[in-house]
Amino acid sequence: MLDDFSANQQKIIKRYYRNLDQITKTRLAELVTDIYLAEGKKKDRLWENVRLVLVKLELPEARISHLMAKKEPTLLAALVKELSG
Repeated sequence: MLDDFSANQQKIIKRYYRNLDQITKTRLAELVTDIYLAEGKKKDRLWENVRLVLVKLELPEARISHLMAKKEPTLLAALVKELSG
């Protein structure tokens, strides 16, 4: 699969997947900020993005459901702090 890419591209792809967990956590932190600033339908779309990120991070479904039911940015911020600590 990687044979179709140049050596430089292969390094970039490998580095991306090696750091995917940290990239996903950073994305979640960015979503917290965006949710604090958003309103209306945009806020709803951001919460759906949060769900997708939480699934990628392989959080238990019960915890995801709890966060999605509450939709409290402070709970999400606490989760980000927990994941980064």
